Amino acid sequence: MAVEMDRRALLCHLGVTLMCLSGAARAAPDEVSVYVSLDREHSERILRRFQEETGIEVDAQYDMERNKTVGLVQRLIEEKGSPAADVYWNNELAQTIKLKRKGVLAPYVSPSAHDIPARFKDPEGHWTGFAARARILIVNTDLVPPDKRPTSMWDLTKPEWKGKVCMARPFTGTTATHAAALYTMDAAEADRYFDALFANEVHWSSGNGNNMREVSAGRFAFGWTDTDDFRVAQLKGAPVAIVYPDSGPDGIGTMLIPNSLMLIRGGPNPEAGKKLIDWLLRPEVEQQLAASATAQIPVRDDVPVPPHVLRPAQIGTVMQVDYEAVGAELDRRILHLRGKFADVGEASPVLYWMLAGVVALALLCFVVLRRATRPPA
Repeated sequence: MAVEMDRRALLCHLGVTLMCLSGAARAAPDEVSVYVSLDREHSERILRRFQEETGIEVDAQYDMERNKTVGLVQRLIEEKGSPAADVYWNNELAQTIKLKRKGVLAPYVSPSAHDIPARFKDPEGHWTGFAARARILIVNTDLVPPDKRPTSMWDLTKPEWKGKVCMARPFTGTTATHAAALYTMDAAEADRYFDALFANEVHWSSGNGNNMREVSAGRFAFGWTDTDDFRVAQLKGAPVAIVYPDSGPDGIGTMLIPNSLMLIRGGPNPEAGKKLIDWLLRPEVEQQLAASATAQIPVRDDVPVPPHVLRPAQIGTVMQVDYEAVGAELDRRILHLRGKFADVGEASPVLYWMLAGVVALALLCFVVLRRATRPPA
């Protein structure tokens, strides 16, 4: 009996020790886990500097281009019960709001964000915006003379540009966020806009980068993209110009979509996560992103920028966006727009997968029947 008691005590002690060691490993103060949706070529060097300056080791997981943002967002939702990340660095905001609404985020007000305008911060502290991109029109200067350049999003619907302009399908990324913002402002007007785009035979592409390449190559006169994609074309010497649409005094404004930083609720090392957030929200990081090839727009007015990067005040009228409403409405608006695409004959991706499944099943049945009817050797 005494031996059995000693054995139980030993096992109990061992279990407690293992749990303590496990907890210590999970909450190592010199390590932080971060998920990142900003392009790796731009974010990795910044995270490397944080590691060098603070001594805190960074374990970074980057989004794949084909799943941009959505992949990591879904992963965070699935990991909610046992989070593996301390921080999420998103390259937009609508999906961030989705995470907040699902209880994935913990509130944290960083002292580094004191001078970031209130419209780029969650009033409850669940996220902070910085280093934005603008939704712009990229124009091929060989095809569009200066006096014919577009000034508004509605120029894509003009008869003279029928079949000559492009836009990404509004189901993912900044295009989906932009579309949801238009619906949040005026749903009837947004419907009228998308119906007019269909009527004018706008080319629907796979993404903003594709639009940039198509316009640069002269296959389309102009189209929607983001400032970072425009900068890529500019650096390559493409014959392109930038238009900040509807930024005049009477326009609805050019939309800005900032990066967003957030602390993950129940992450393995929240204190290291807060240190990373504090470090990334410094003006120096916005300055570095503005000077990089991604040409991010600082949300602070006093951050130094190169000549090709305009501050919000220099752009003109900036769209007044209720980001919280955009995030809350995102999934519903995407579903609504998928219905519009189905109405004009563009099948939903679900239908493609169903068709692929039917074809695979037919092939399988063919093989089975062929083997069953094959005469014996």
